[in-house]
Amino acid sequence: MKVVILAGGYGTRLQEETTGKPKPMVEIGGLPILWHIMKIYSAQGYNEFIIALGYRGYYIKDYFLAYQHHAHDLTIRVGTGEITVYDGKSEDWIVHLVDTGQNSMTGGRIRRLEHWLKDEEAFMLTYGDGVADVDLHQLLTFHHEQGKLVTVTAVRPPGRFGGLRLNGELVEEFAEKPESSDRWISGGFFVVKPQVFSLLQDDSTIWEREPLETLASRGQLAAYRHNGFWQCMDTVRDVQLLEQIWQTGKAPWKIW
Repeated sequence: MKVVILAGGYGTRLQEETTGKPKPMVEIGGLPILWHIMKIYSAQGYNEFIIALGYRGYYIKDYFLAYQHHAHDLTIRVGTGEITVYDGKSEDWIVHLVDTGQNSMTGGRIRRLEHWLKDEEAFMLTYGDGVADVDLHQLLTFHHEQGKLVTVTAVRPPGRFGGLRLNGELVEEFAEKPESSDRWISGGFFVVKPQVFSLLQDDSTIWEREPLETLASRGQLAAYRHNGFWQCMDTVRDVQLLEQIWQTGKAPWKIW
């Protein structure tokens, strides 16, 4: 099963870190948060990724083009340019780096990936700025049991995020800005069936608005409740928090 990671936004609320690089390349423990997210998936058997690029997408391309060189010891013959790469640990990932538009919104980026995903039974989807210790196998099992077009992982973090009103195992309402902070909210980590592409109109489509709101109103948006760790990286304070957690050596999302 393919994993889509949305990695093309401007990261405007994190300008201190994103002036020269895309938000998913902001480092936690010396490695991009994008790497941490991919490790969460690969540790559970999901090793094929589609990275939806946009703002400074070349930065992410350069990172993966040089990934083997970053991960191994090297000998470089400067005069000839010959490089010898020595044995070392490296992830066995397949990474598709796809330009989804400089100014596309989240739904628009997903829409541009239709030809990569239209023949899949389903695909994983998440954002390039959040980590969790979510059990992806349980998430997928839940998705199959519910039989809905989309499953969203529901979490309970601070109250500045879009809210989910749940009715049993279904999302009854998807609100981008909830009225109170005690609701479940979307933590990303979706499972999506390709039929949703019909709800994605153009590059201006915002995944978290019309598509998810429509799915919720039709009873086609299931909620997988995750009571474990979840944290997004929206502000400098979030970066500092994640770094502090990582430095303890007991980061909950480090499941590998």
